[in-house]
Amino acid sequence: MRPNEIPSINFAHILREGGTTQALGEIVGQIELEHERIPLDGAAKWKASATRVDGEQGLEFWLSGEIAGTALLECARCLDPTPTPVRANFQYMLRYQNGLHGLEVVEEGDEEIFLFGNPSLDLTPFLSEAFALELPYTVLCREDCQGLCEHCGANLNRTPDCCEARKQPKEGKMAAALQKLNLEGLD
Repeated sequence: MRPNEIPSINFAHILREGGTTQALGEIVGQIELEHERIPLDGAAKWKASATRVDGEQGLEFWLSGEIAGTALLECARCLDPTPTPVRANFQYMLRYQNGLHGLEVVEEGDEEIFLFGNPSLDLTPFLSEAFALELPYTVLCREDCQGLCEHCGANLNRTPDCCEARKQPKEGKMAAALQKLNLEGLD
């Protein structure tokens, strides 16, 4: 099986005869969401399979697969790009509706079913959503990341002695606030 350059899977054969179809490929550069882009370090490899199942509402398919790659996320402390491995599995119920343009979602009971009308289904929304849902909330470039200087904004991992303000002894915020209080006349 040759990898797909465009993330898609073709249902033409299983629409006519049933069974299973498979596809695989890779995404290079970035994972695209509706309002965001996730930069990649290298390629994200994916594979998917679709199996025709007996459906009460027409031709239905079980789509499943996985995507794995390395996202470049910002370190929570120093903002440096941080390679972060991501592996995600996905499963969706699909229903074919001839003549339907695009992808639509309907809810039936507790299930979401995706409706499609083109036998060559673009997997981008499924792959992107699965990948994005597995991203960690925060990442660190390393456990002992020093972050950014509060005075000049330099990355303290690279320049720990970045500015004169950093070399001055620190007073705690509470001590500074207490020094400003006027306590005269309080007995």
